[in-house]
Amino acid sequence: MFAHPFMQHAFVAGTAVALTAGLVGYFLVLRAQVFTADALSHVAFTGALAALAAGVDARVGLFAVTVLVALGMGTLGRRARPDDVVIGGVFAWVLGLGVFFLTLYTTTRSGTGNGAASVSVLFGSIFGLSAGRAVLTAGVAAVICVLLLAIARPLLFASLDENVAAARGVPVRLLGYGFLVLVGATAAQSSQVVGALLILGLLAAPAGAATRITARPWLGLALSAGIAVGSVWIGLTVSYLVPRTPPSFAILATATLTYLAAIAAGRLRGTAALGWQAP
Repeated sequence: MFAHPFMQHAFVAGTAVALTAGLVGYFLVLRAQVFTADALSHVAFTGALAALAAGVDARVGLFAVTVLVALGMGTLGRRARPDDVVIGGVFAWVLGLGVFFLTLYTTTRSGTGNGAASVSVLFGSIFGLSAGRAVLTAGVAAVICVLLLAIARPLLFASLDENVAAARGVPVRLLGYGFLVLVGATAAQSSQVVGALLILGLLAAPAGAATRITARPWLGLALSAGIAVGSVWIGLTVSYLVPRTPPSFAILATATLTYLAAIAAGRLRGTAALGWQAP
């Protein structure tokens, strides 16, 4: 399997994206901001199409628009934590813009790659990555992971008890902005690999499973990253062995099954505990 360059590139980029998504996703679940990631993944789609319609590299729109909208959502929210009303408003606005730019791109730009480009943004192209793009994705992921780990301790404090953290002098609002920038960057870089429509699953499912397995935050953070990376490895392997299986589907199916297994294991532990206490 690893004799093929496209598989090597897929594993390098996929591992980098999974590691980032697992770490960022854990804090998204902890802060009850998963819907934020969903909105920003659609922002990434709109930003990429806007860049393509303007005739520039899609990555420019991916990162610039996604990060700017993330900051805008933080400004509209309390202490840089956008609520459902803010996220829903941005979500609806961004979907409309996405349709507009898709129409503009497909009607004004000549060439046969228009449809393929938009599909690639939506669903990713992990088996079509060049060596340069795989290395770039890994580099961006490394920067995001380092920055997130640098603010992890105060961010954890602010996520668990915002008011107490603010009273203790933790810059809660600044941390909120910084975290939203990292979420936006994660959505932008991940959209190129697994797609704008599917990144939410990789952000939410491993982190959700980790929070159900353990209540210890640092262990949960490590588990979330490990489950995400394992899901990518298993998904890519399955997709290679069964060529008809789309890689993004295999990856997210693995992550979802892990989450369901964590729920089932938790309920079995609860049932066993009740049975032990019954006598």
